Amino acid sequence: MATMTAVRADLQAHTVSVEEVPVPTPGPGEIRIAVKAAGVCLSDVHLVEGTISPLFLDGHVVTLGHEVAGVVDALGPDTHGPEVGSRVLLQGGHRTREGRVLTRGVDYDGGYADYAVARAETVVPIPDSLPFEQAAIIPDAISTPWAAVRTTAHVHAGEAVGVWGLGGLGTHAVQLLRMSGAAPIIAVDPIEAARDRAVALGADAVASPDEAPEVIARLAPAGLDAAFDFAGVGPVRTQALRALGVHGRLVVVGLAGKGFEIESDTAFACKGQAVLGHYGSEGKHVLELVHLLEHQRLDFSTSVTQTFPLDQAPEVIDRLERKEGNPIRFVLIP
Repeated sequence: MATMTAVRADLQAHTVSVEEVPVPTPGPGEIRIAVKAAGVCLSDVHLVEGTISPLFLDGHVVTLGHEVAGVVDALGPDTHGPEVGSRVLLQGGHRTREGRVLTRGVDYDGGYADYAVARAETVVPIPDSLPFEQAAIIPDAISTPWAAVRTTAHVHAGEAVGVWGLGGLGTHAVQLLRMSGAAPIIAVDPIEAARDRAVALGADAVASPDEAPEVIARLAPAGLDAAFDFAGVGPVRTQALRALGVHGRLVVVGLAGKGFEIESDTAFACKGQAVLGHYGSEGKHVLELVHLLEHQRLDFSTSVTQTFPLDQAPEVIDRLERKEGNPIRFVLIP
């Protein structure tokens, strides 16, 4: 039996290990790819530590990785899709006929491996001009903030917005909001290097959490039209809610597994404000981003902070948890 290297997370023991496992065989309607790049996401950290839990995983061990790109290696029986040898990325998951949303690398095996199997409809061709490392991070690191901006918040040109948390998702949100015409864009993060990066990528102003109320009051005196929480931190949500104007909406993207309070239901109701939950993205968002990148409307060449061999995944996950190097995205190369 042919074997491959895979990075497996034991969600009961909260451990990550590099193992040799059988190479998966694609079934009907499935495609196998040889993985060329896999993005390391903070969600992987949260999954391992138990902050988030899979809803539909069969068992308690899974191959991590929901940001994946590579080359088509084999098609399952009666499967139509990109030809063997095609350059592709994989959608971050899929919706079942029963309406369940399954996430790759969470509810079933992902792409921290030499090979990965995907349903044919989740395999997206990519142009030769798009490097695998950049293509891999489109599902989630880029598509999640894009979906939050475009579909959940419905940001329009000229709207004042705030972005809290300038890691992988928040940094891309700044770029996408800039492209969408939001103004001003105020980016908030406690790390100075992250704030400096946000300015370089299109933020109109940056602030530490302590400075944020004064900066927002000065640049958006009527309050924010939209605020995005990419940090998953309680005080962030409290501060963002206070910064909203009439009909302002808070979009909660960062996951903490905890609740939060609306300080005044009267003010919240009278201003017609909203709190909107957001998780992941749909296939259309990934396709839109590939199209925009192909036509050079976006540039994410600086998004890959560093690449590592696949067998260093446990150390890379630890580095991401500690935010060592102020990363946008670390990428594993099998």
